[in-house]
Amino acid sequence: MRPLRLDMAGFTVFREPTTVDFTDADYFALVGPTGSGKSTVLDAICFALYGTVPRWGGTRGIGNALAPSAAEARVRLCFESAGDRYVATRVVRRDGRGNVKTSGAGLQLMPAGFDVTKLDTGMDLADLGEALAGTPAEMDRAVLDAVGLPYEQFTSCVVLPQGQFADFLHAKPATRQQILVNLLGLHVYEEVQVKAAERGKTAEAKLSVIEQQIGALDDATEEAVAAAAERLERMRELTRAVEQAVPGLRTAREAETVALGARDTVDAELELLSSVRTPAGLDEATGAIAAARTAADQAAQEVHASEEAEEKVRGELAAAGDAGSLRVMLDRHTELSRLVEQEEWFAGKVSVAEVEYRDALASAELAQSEHTGAQQLLEQARQDYRDAQQRDRATALRGHLVAGDACPVCEQPVTVVPEVPRESAVRLAEAAGNVAKESAEAATARWRERDAVARNLESDLERKRGQYEHHLSRLAEVRAAVSALPPVEAVRARLADLGEWQRKLESATAAVRAARDAQRKAQAAVRSAEDQQRTAWRKFDAVRDGLARFEPPSADRDDLAGAWHTMVEWARGQHGTRLAARAEADSAVSAAHEATVQAYTSIVALFVEAGLDPPGGPAPGLSPAGVSASRAAERGMSVADAESGLIRAAAVAAERAEAAWQRLAERRQEALAAAEQRDTLLLQSRVAKSLAGHLRANNFERWLLEEALDLLVDGASRILRELTGGQYELIHEKGEFFVLDHHDAGLRRGVRTLSGGETFQASLALALALSEQLAGMSTTAASLESIVLDEGFGTLDAATLDVVAATLENLAARGDRMVGLVTHVQALAERVPVRFEVHKDARTAYVERAGL
Repeated sequence: MRPLRLDMAGFTVFREPTTVDFTDADYFALVGPTGSGKSTVLDAICFALYGTVPRWGGTRGIGNALAPSAAEARVRLCFESAGDRYVATRVVRRDGRGNVKTSGAGLQLMPAGFDVTKLDTGMDLADLGEALAGTPAEMDRAVLDAVGLPYEQFTSCVVLPQGQFADFLHAKPATRQQILVNLLGLHVYEEVQVKAAERGKTAEAKLSVIEQQIGALDDATEEAVAAAAERLERMRELTRAVEQAVPGLRTAREAETVALGARDTVDAELELLSSVRTPAGLDEATGAIAAARTAADQAAQEVHASEEAEEKVRGELAAAGDAGSLRVMLDRHTELSRLVEQEEWFAGKVSVAEVEYRDALASAELAQSEHTGAQQLLEQARQDYRDAQQRDRATALRGHLVAGDACPVCEQPVTVVPEVPRESAVRLAEAAGNVAKESAEAATARWRERDAVARNLESDLERKRGQYEHHLSRLAEVRAAVSALPPVEAVRARLADLGEWQRKLESATAAVRAARDAQRKAQAAVRSAEDQQRTAWRKFDAVRDGLARFEPPSADRDDLAGAWHTMVEWARGQHGTRLAARAEADSAVSAAHEATVQAYTSIVALFVEAGLDPPGGPAPGLSPAGVSASRAAERGMSVADAESGLIRAAAVAAERAEAAWQRLAERRQEALAAAEQRDTLLLQSRVAKSLAGHLRANNFERWLLEEALDLLVDGASRILRELTGGQYELIHEKGEFFVLDHHDAGLRRGVRTLSGGETFQASLALALALSEQLAGMSTTAASLESIVLDEGFGTLDAATLDVVAATLENLAARGDRMVGLVTHVQALAERVPVRFEVHKDARTAYVERAGL
């Protein structure tokens, strides 16, 4: 996939229509200040194709596509893939409720050699191209067919998000294995195994239910049907009687509700008046402000004094000399002592490794000889098995042959029929073959194991020899450097003097920090005291506003405590005047409740006579005296619900009686259907368990991962040799990555020891190899014609940046794909022939082309 032109309008920071033309940009850079919108250009490419962006965290982050206050965002990408040109379009809109959704999406195949400048004319693309997709759902399949890569592989092979460039190189083996599983889609085998196991369990659970159902279908008799019909008639009579009695209960309940409402009103007023109380700590809040301000002034003076003392000590330390050069001298002396002590140890390690390698090599040759002999015996057993098959077939032909009959092979009369062997020759040959196969497999395993040990010891020997040679070279260098330095005792004495001044400076610095911390705490105490007083006034105003309907007395705004005292006394007086009204309301509620209970009791008696328990207990939904109407509502049953519940309970009893009567006639047919379903579930359970058992072992997935990693490292090593002029080669061992330095006698180094520029080259080689391997393993023909790196180059030093720039130039010179990068480093951008400069003002971001 190679982008040709990108059009944006209302997309994140690009509020105004913006066009980026990549037509002849084989090597380009998106440059601009941090936050200007460079990475947003790459986001737009991903969004146009797949409807999401890596840093959005998935399709749910689609709201990020809209520019602030914008109602619509449009993105259109014209790109080339495998010689064909396409136009992908997505439109996002915000509806009246503020929800952001994709309102339009489409992919079109354009005519051969389509000129992207025609997009400037406003021509309807429907008149030129062939529509491949017209909805977001259709886009997923159409883009995969056109680009050849799903979203996860596209962001790992074509557009590499910022901060993730070297993750695969430095990842732990387990993490790297999981990345390959996700990219190659190997988790599908685990998912199939899990689903098969789940289906097996589901079938067993259903089978248990069916067995119980069959056991419960043996109690349908004629007597039971007659009894059910008689009960049905009694329940219908109960329903008619309850419907006639409910209106009286409704009238009683309505009267009780009115009485409860009047009492609740008085209770609410009493509760509100009794809640008025003076806040705790009111008197201390006023006096705390002055004390806090005095403490803050004193802390400021202490800060000034400690800063002057620190500055004086810092000047003395600067005049005492440079500790860095002295430490370098001391390190040289220390390193020389360590290297001299380690020389004999390195020589011994090389000697031991040579002996171990020779022993392992002899053992491997012996195991190979055993392996060859076991294979020959296995081949002989296979030939014996084929001969036994022929003998058994001949025996089968004479199974019904008698003397005097014609031979079924040669058609000649048979005078004597040979005796049929009691034991099958095939079974005997098969048993012998199994023994030979087990012996061959054991010999093969021993040979491979010993060969692997020999190879590992050989590699270990080469590594230890390289280490020993490197140690001798370094020892000579350090000896030459130490010969020109002062004695170690003189260096340590000078360092001790500097250390004393450094400790004095640290003590002075700690005093400054302590004084500043004390000042901040004093200032915070002042603000806290002032906030406490403001909070007290706000609370007073809130309480007084809540009592506004009772017309409370006015407040003195200059005396907080007096205002609270006046309001509390007034509230106590109002509370006393309303206590008498509360007693009258309570008496009315009791009388109304008694009438309701009597009406309900008469209906309960109807249920008891019919042999049923009353619905909800003795008196469900009835508010006893002393309980408010609001608490009755909390019990989940209003007056209308209670009345309809009584009628519904009687009707339900009748419906259940009728259903029980009808159910008895259907139970025989249900038993037959359940038996048939049981046979089906048994078959499903056996098939699911068999499939889950075959896929439970992960040997197949492990083999695929090992093959993929071998192919990936081989491809990355080839690319790395091209990028580094043949200096480095990439290898892996037990999941860990190493590089071979051919400029240093093939020394093997861990990838974490590489410099910034070397790490960039190794990561780039892996990224290119990974993209090529994913293209080969994809189910569609992926066209990898471009790669864009969104990486933070600003952290590299000048030398490393030069290596990175040269690497990118070599990659672009290969000519097999477009190369792009995102950076705000001017020195790197100036070396790129085509630059798209991204700027941002108060309203929108915009892109200008510079360079060739």
